[in-house]
Amino acid sequence: MASATSPTLRVQVDDNERFLKLKEMFISKFGSPPKFYVRAPGRVNIIGEHIDYCGYAVLPMAIEQDILAAVEPLETQVVQLANTNPLYLDFTANAANIQIEKTKPLWHNYFLCGLKGIQVELAELCAKSERYIGTEGGGMDQSISFLAEEGTAKLIEFSPLRATDVKLPTGAVFVIANSCVEMNKAATSHFNIRVMECRLATKLIAKSQGQDWRNLLKLGDVQTKLGVGFEEMLTLVEKILHPEPYSREEICECLGISLQELRSTILSQNTQDVCSFKLYQRAKHVYSEAARVLQFKKVCDEAPANALQLLGALMNQSHASCRDMYECSCLELDQLVDICLKSGAIGSRLTGAGWGGCTVSMVPADKLTGFLASVRDAYYKTDGQRLGLPKKSLFATNPGGGALVFLEAEKM
Repeated sequence: MASATSPTLRVQVDDNERFLKLKEMFISKFGSPPKFYVRAPGRVNIIGEHIDYCGYAVLPMAIEQDILAAVEPLETQVVQLANTNPLYLDFTANAANIQIEKTKPLWHNYFLCGLKGIQVELAELCAKSERYIGTEGGGMDQSISFLAEEGTAKLIEFSPLRATDVKLPTGAVFVIANSCVEMNKAATSHFNIRVMECRLATKLIAKSQGQDWRNLLKLGDVQTKLGVGFEEMLTLVEKILHPEPYSREEICECLGISLQELRSTILSQNTQDVCSFKLYQRAKHVYSEAARVLQFKKVCDEAPANALQLLGALMNQSHASCRDMYECSCLELDQLVDICLKSGAIGSRLTGAGWGGCTVSMVPADKLTGFLASVRDAYYKTDGQRLGLPKKSLFATNPGGGALVFLEAEKM
């Protein structure tokens, strides 16, 4: 098990080109050197999409690619932020009166969110902090950022937060491919509607089984209360929920409440005006995806001779469920997954919230070079906007370490 701590290391800044460039830009911008540096790794969820906020374990890994920040604490209420990328403008705000613009994907918002929850434990804090920007997410991204260890993926479980090593199979590498489609999940309703659909499905299933539905919010909570397996939960979904969308009026009738009570006690502020909800599809995805996560870990632990094929099949099933049941894919992601599979991937799926973003593919190590070339030709070189992006948008990676604080080492 791992705990949510951020180790501190010393680094010879003048001997490291990346740190040195960051230090020089910091001095040119603020007139003094930074007191310390912070590393936050990128991450990729290998399997387990849209289930962390439903109470289920996920299986991500941190990647080698990361973000570095240089910091100097000041005895002032003014927060000054700057980015090495000139496309992102400088930002200054009063820490005592921070206003976060939720409708625009402004880069500095993600830093400001952290300031709003600074008194909570780090991994729990970051999951909570993100909600200030308007997304009702779980804690996967933040947890793997803090709990990651080099060379291993993690099974991340919640309530309480804990992480277990998952040794990935030898003979394959994971390749990240960016669809080059962006979706601002804070400014759109797709993400938050899915969270609410899962919450409503929870309550309808719980009520049908005589449970205290008013106090249950997560699909995982219902399974725990009933004490049954995933197959039994999927059977209940088939029995209790219908595939056709539910209107607000039908949900109220099922729960025996008024529309006003639905709006005030169940729906979140940003889903107040949604008129229909797909409960069957969302619950079916969550329970089947949660089962796939545990099966993925089991295959990794047991390492049978056909492990790669079994894991690839689970990844492919995951993408199909995300596409058809959770409807969080998009045309470009589906196209990219198809290209990756045709180029030699054993398994490929969208990763992250979806509606854009990246895919993750498991590729035999001895086929990596040909795979990368094939995907470049079939996806990136066919589109003018993607043409110059393959190096940054398509890369193989290994499990990387978690968040770190760096102090500049004294010169010898």
